[in-house]
Amino acid sequence: MGERWVKRLMLGTDVGLLAYWTASALGVFTAYRDGVMADWNWSFLGLDLMVSATGLTALWLARRGNPAGRSLMLVSLALTHAAGLSALNFWALRGDYSPGWWAPNLWLALFPVFGVWVLFSRTGRSAWPARTSSRR
Repeated sequence: MGERWVKRLMLGTDVGLLAYWTASALGVFTAYRDGVMADWNWSFLGLDLMVSATGLTALWLARRGNPAGRSLMLVSLALTHAAGLSALNFWALRGDYSPGWWAPNLWLALFPVFGVWVLFSRTGRSAWPARTSSRR
């Protein structure tokens, strides 16, 4: 899979997060009945909106050939990974291994790792700036 697929999967993930939060806000479903759990779930709203905003903006910039799109894609993938990993850590600490919550959060945690790997392997560039030698 190449960069094209990473972009498509990013788009699906970003739109999926927006759909999830829209459905939650409209009361289409209730994720949790317990107040503390509901608050925990809503605590991800800001992070998830940042994921979608950076991801969709990155895709828009990349489509227009703006090199900032690639950098913003990396930011979005890092935020996506953080959201998924945080949720997985929480569920593991609670000893709750419900596939209904683990599957989407595994996706959020693992897809970005694959995405970053594809982006860097396609360009041949390192994440680190080039070192300059200062020999005297």
